[in-house]
Amino acid sequence: MAFYYSKRKLKPREEEHVGELNIVPYLDILMNLIIFMLLSMTGLAAFGILNVNAPNYGPPGAGAAAPAEGEKLLLTVAISHKGFFIAGAGAVLGAESAGTGNQVNAQGEPTIPRKVDGNYDYPALTGKILQIKKAFPNETKVVIAADGDTAYETLIATMDALRETTGAEHQILFPDVTLAAMGG
Repeated sequence: MAFYYSKRKLKPREEEHVGELNIVPYLDILMNLIIFMLLSMTGLAAFGILNVNAPNYGPPGAGAAAPAEGEKLLLTVAISHKGFFIAGAGAVLGAESAGTGNQVNAQGEPTIPRKVDGNYDYPALTGKILQIKKAFPNETKVVIAADGDTAYETLIATMDALRETTGAEHQILFPDVTLAAMGG
């Protein structure tokens, strides 16, 4: 009878090597989720963007001749600390004009002054713009000029007042907005 040693006993037992946790697949999934969320956020933000044009800088083109009288409105609304100045076809509209653009406000007073409490009068602005829209029904463009220290909320509320009326008689006024900076 022969004596045989067990191979398990002859071989020294190695300690089981517990490896490190492999987190590379987890990081791959995490990076893919971050990229997906960033791309979906930029895509969803596009739904809330208004159509606003930046002003063009540089010399005017060759076809930029002055339009004939009554042909173009060139409506401009300037936001200042005094109130709203409304100009059309090169003339500042006074508070008494009916939106024709013929009367110049020479006193330097705004077309729509600020309220006594210091807030802007957006319903009066919409009413004035509605008068102008009745005189120029085919015009859709308006230029909004504002100082650099004008509050963002004021700019957005002004755009809303110029773009459409609220209430039961909803009407689109001047949806094509161009922003400009006031010099001074």
